[in-house]
Amino acid sequence: MGEKTDVWQGTLALMVLRTLELMGPQHGYGLARRIEQTSGELLAVNYGTLYPALLKLEQEGYIRSRWGVSDNNRKAKFYELTKAGAKQVRKAAAEWEQTTAILARFLSPQGES
Repeated sequence: MGEKTDVWQGTLALMVLRTLELMGPQHGYGLARRIEQTSGELLAVNYGTLYPALLKLEQEGYIRSRWGVSDNNRKAKFYELTKAGAKQVRKAAAEWEQTTAILARFLSPQGES
C-alpha cells in the first residue's frame, strides 16, 4: 500500500461532522481513526489539524464536548453533533457534491461544457 495522503483542505470539518452523525459521540483519537478507516487507510489525520478543527466546530456551535472515560479507561474529551451541526452536515455535503460534479466536468475525457 502507498503512503497515506493528508486530509484535503476544507474537507476535515465535513468528515468530522459526518462521522459524528453516523457514530455518535467520539473522542479525538476515535474520530481520527474512523476517518482513516473510512478512507480505506488512504488518508492520514494530522492531530495538529484535527484538534483546532474540533475547537472551531465547537465555537461555531456544530459540536459540543464533554469529558468522559475512553474504552481504555483514560480521561478523554468526547465530541457530539448538535442540531446546528446536523443541519451543517446536510448543507456542506450538498456543497461538496456540487463542487465535485463541477470538477468532474473538467476531468472528463470529453471536457463537457
